[in-house]
Amino acid sequence: MSNNDVIAAVTTLVTPILDQYDFELFDLEFTKEGQSWYLRVYIDKPGGITLEDCATVSDQLSEALDNVDPDPIPQAYFLEVSSPGAERPLKRERDYENALNEYINVSLYQAIEGKKVYEGTLIELTPDELTLDYLDKARHKQITIDRQKIAKARLAIKF
Repeated sequence: MSNNDVIAAVTTLVTPILDQYDFELFDLEFTKEGQSWYLRVYIDKPGGITLEDCATVSDQLSEALDNVDPDPIPQAYFLEVSSPGAERPLKRERDYENALNEYINVSLYQAIEGKKVYEGTLIELTPDELTLDYLDKARHKQITIDRQKIAKARLAIKF
């Protein structure tokens, strides 16, 4: 079974569990690290996920995985359920919309004005570009970036 098949099967199993609690599936990955396989389920809700929320979903998903036949994951693996964290990646359109007026980190495929990484407040968002307000030598500047040029974007913690 391919990784995509595992992810599809687990998504089908975890979705009704998350719906019970009004949680959302942020991301799901099935990956090998060293000799071990990991099934990582990242969940979220407005106001953030608690350790208890993670334990509840982990217990219910583990039971659902044990009871499904045929087993979508024949090899041994570790199940990890967690929050996407404070510096969560921005992947979906909804993630960008939720990050409006938040401090974010943007990594680019190619440098713009000599820089490949910008950190600032996301002040404007369209389907094609985003605008950041950032500090350059203690001066506020704005830059509009074509979203096709973004390699990675995530929430950032401002120091």
